This record gives sequence, structure tokens and C-alpha cells, in this order.
Amino acid sequence: MDFSFTDEQSMLRDTVASYLADHYGFDARKAALKSADGWRPAVWKAFANDLGILGASFPEDQGGLGGDATDVMVVMEEFGKALVVEPYLGTVVIGGGFLQHGAPAGAGELIGKIIAGDATMAFAWAEPQARYNFADLKTTARKQGAGWVLNGGKAVVIGAPWASHLIVTARTGGAQRDLGGVSVFLVDKKAKGVSARDYPTVDGRRASEIVFENVSLGAEALIGAQGEALPLVEQVVDEAIAAVCAEACGVLRRLHEGTLAYTKERKQFGAPIASFQVLQHRMVDMFMQLEQAVSMTFMAHIRLGEAPGERAKAISAAKVQIGRACRFVGQNAIQLHGGMGMTDEMAIGHYFKRATMIENEFGSVDHHLRRYEAASFDQAA
Repeated sequence: MDFSFTDEQSMLRDTVASYLADHYGFDARKAALKSADGWRPAVWKAFANDLGILGASFPEDQGGLGGDATDVMVVMEEFGKALVVEPYLGTVVIGGGFLQHGAPAGAGELIGKIIAGDATMAFAWAEPQARYNFADLKTTARKQGAGWVLNGGKAVVIGAPWASHLIVTARTGGAQRDLGGVSVFLVDKKAKGVSARDYPTVDGRRASEIVFENVSLGAEALIGAQGEALPLVEQVVDEAIAAVCAEACGVLRRLHEGTLAYTKERKQFGAPIASFQVLQHRMVDMFMQLEQAVSMTFMAHIRLGEAPGERAKAISAAKVQIGRACRFVGQNAIQLHGGMGMTDEMAIGHYFKRATMIENEFGSVDHHLRRYEAASFDQAA
């Protein structure tokens, strides 16, 4: 597979890496996580104004730089290396994806606010009973005049404490698990009837349990076609999974590099443990998992524009490899560091926690194996 980056994408990588090296060190990140907000709005504004990366993947006629999913991949890998917690995935990748593909009223204005760093988004899709089924919805939206009334609740809405807007899946028709009847809405987080309970996640991000109680929405809140939004949700989530895979590559690279450096310093029986053949084999196995993850991530991005069945197979195949690599590389990194690897003072434990969360984000290995199988059977039928 030939995957070459353009000069502009290489410059983008260098720019993001340089900024993060200067402003997103391990100690600065820890301090931000322990703050009341849990993130740094000033860094978010710098992403918009100093780096311009919030608009890198948007078309030029919308105020962006005319990039594509590969630009997102470059940014997300660098974010993975620095364990960035700011809501780029939820805002630019997911929020921007729904606004571009669903084209709701006022999308252009809101995209402009995203690019300027004035709007942040969170994707409220998960419900306790649903697992990874986007069609399993108890949240409902019923017609009221020209608009809608939203009721229900969403669990583990990543980035919601920082969000100005929520993208919410709700059922507007059909039974609880029907493929039809799924709709998507854009909700102002400050709207009357929206309540949230915020909390930190194990990997340093923030999330919310959100309840919608008779939330009135205008007709313009609907994203995409009424009751036919499931394909739109799957498309945007596949783009998000590809981005998370790129982030995982950055995380895995730091896990491998940090473990390799540690084994060269740590001595047993008067020699660095990196000189022990069995540990050399272990480090090679970790490196192979990393390289396979990178290759599968490239493949996933190449096939994002293909037909839904082919796209689903490519994304699920990549997520399976990423999930396996996160577990293997992460657990071996901790084992080779010993118990101190999980202490708060060592960066390796923070990378392990993020890798563990990525393993199950938008679907576990088992889920994506089943999805790959289903997509293959559908094509063969």
C-alpha cells in the first residue's frame, strides 16, 4: 500500500508537533486535568487562531483550509502522542461531519464558529441499554407544531462539560431497535430542560450524564432526513473511528518508545534489561503491533469514501487491529515498567489508560468482528 503525505500535510504535522512540544508537556497537561475546568480554553483558541487546525479539514468556501480526512489523521496522531484532551474529535470530526453531511439550517454559520474556536460540540448517542447499537433508542422526539419536543437521557457523553452544543440521536418513529425512525438533532446545551451531571473519565477527559425533559426544538434543529438518519450516523461515526485509530497510533508510538527507553536504563544483574533476549522479543512484538495498527489506519482512511459496506469493513478491520494493539502494547508497557508504571507520576500509565479507553471507544474488538462479518455477508448476498 502506497500512502504518501503531501508537503502541506507534512508541514501540518510539524506545526502541530512543535506547538504541543512547547505548550502541552506532561506536567502542564496534569495541571490542566486537575483544574476545575479539566481543560485549557486558551489552548483551544490557539488551535483556532495560532495553528488554524480547527478549520484544516473544512472546505475553503466554508472558511476552512480545504483539507480532508488525511489532515484529520495527521492532527489526531499528534494529539495522541501528547494525550490532548481538548474536544477536537467531538467538535471538528463528529460535529463538523454532521453539519457537512446533514446540512441542517444554519450549518455554515456554526461551522464558522467551530473554525474560530467559538463553538464546541459533544455527541450524545449512548444509552445504558444500547451497547454499541445506534438504533437502540429510548430517547424520543415528538412533533409539536413546526418543531419538536425532546425527552430521554444519554450516558457518558464525552466532552459534554465543555460543549456549547449537543448532537443528539432520538427516535421519531418505529420501535426501540428499528433501523428506521432514527433522527438527529442539534441542541443548545443551555436550552431549558437540559440537565447534566459531569464527571472525569479514567483517561483524563470529562463526560456527562444528560437528561432531556420536554426540551423544545425548532424545525431547524433537525439534522438530515426525519427518521432516516441511521446511515448518516454510521458515516460520521466511521469517520470518527478512523480519527480515533490515528490517535491510537500516536498513543501506541509513545508507549513503545517510552518502554524501549526505560528498558535501556533499568538494570538487573548488572545489565540493562533491554539486553535480555526474551525482552527484546517482547519489544519487537510490540513494534509489530504498532506498525500493523498504522497500516490499518492508513487503509481505513483510504476507504472512507467508498460504498457503505466497503467502508464499514475497512473501518471495523482497522478498529479490531487497533483494539488488539492497544491491549497488547499497553499491557506489556506496564508489565515491563513494573508497578511504578501505573503511578500518576509516570507518563506511561496515562498513555495506558488512554489506550484502554480507545480499545472500546465506538465498539470493542468483538463488536467490530461481528460488524465486519455482517458487512461481508451483506455484500455476498
